[in-house]
Amino acid sequence: MPVHSVIPAATDDIPEPVRPDTRAPVVRLSDAGLAFGDRTLWQGLDLEIQPGEFIAVLGPNGSGKTSMLKVLLGQNSLSGGTAEIAGKPARAGNPDIGYVPQQKTFEAGVQLRGVDLVGLGVDGHRWGLGLRGRKERKRKVAEAIAAVGAEKFAHSPVDVMSGGEQQRLRVAQALVGDPRVLLCDEPLLSLDLANQRLVSELIDKRRRSHGTAVLFVTHEINPILPLVDRVLYLVDGKFEIGTPDEVMTSEVLSRLYGTEVDVLRVRGRLVVVGTGDVMDALGTAGGHCHGDDEVRA
Repeated sequence: MPVHSVIPAATDDIPEPVRPDTRAPVVRLSDAGLAFGDRTLWQGLDLEIQPGEFIAVLGPNGSGKTSMLKVLLGQNSLSGGTAEIAGKPARAGNPDIGYVPQQKTFEAGVQLRGVDLVGLGVDGHRWGLGLRGRKERKRKVAEAIAAVGAEKFAHSPVDVMSGGEQQRLRVAQALVGDPRVLLCDEPLLSLDLANQRLVSELIDKRRRSHGTAVLFVTHEINPILPLVDRVLYLVDGKFEIGTPDEVMTSEVLSRLYGTEVDVLRVRGRLVVVGTGDVMDALGTAGGHCHGDDEVRA
């Protein structure tokens, strides 16, 4: 049999394999603005979030924190600029996004188990998975439940669970699709300190193990302060972006609010002190922080 030799092409002719840039921003807002009627929430906002980065979004009620998440979820349209997730325009139903809502109590008698709640993250928008699809669904749900340590109560009705147990399962629901970014809308609201810590640590564990970016809207900076890489602070159409040490200062917050605000550190926690309307906007009362373990900012 004849022997055919294969002459390799010159290496210069072989293109280098394309390797994904793992540091490319997962979330990008470019010159972004959001307005409702004649009211501008924010404008000229440039923000890039890298894989595995934990960004806290702070500010008073009505400053546009949740509205920003809705833009990225494809539920709100920008009035200016662009919003991208993983290099593509933000849109509804994007599988690259996991969403963790604030804790809300389920009504008594709701016919829903924990595994059903998590499963909605796989197929809540479609029907008829088929046998192979059902097996894959079961595997994904089991893995997500295990990731948040919820195996013991995952088959119980959600209406008999504690707020912390329910919120663990909401985190699992957000993770079941293996998202590249987690959008968290006040996920610690109404939770006690122990469950605030637990839920925060579950989200932090995910971003460290999988490089999942986190955009975390909250009034409570202290439960997540050790986890945060950068802060986006929104106030009355203005904003500031930087590390907690750069943004959470008396000088920066006084400039944003247009009046004197003091930021103190007490036992490793932040205490924001102001007066009158400023403290109402910050979510505190009487010009003092509302507790030793939580500070609203």
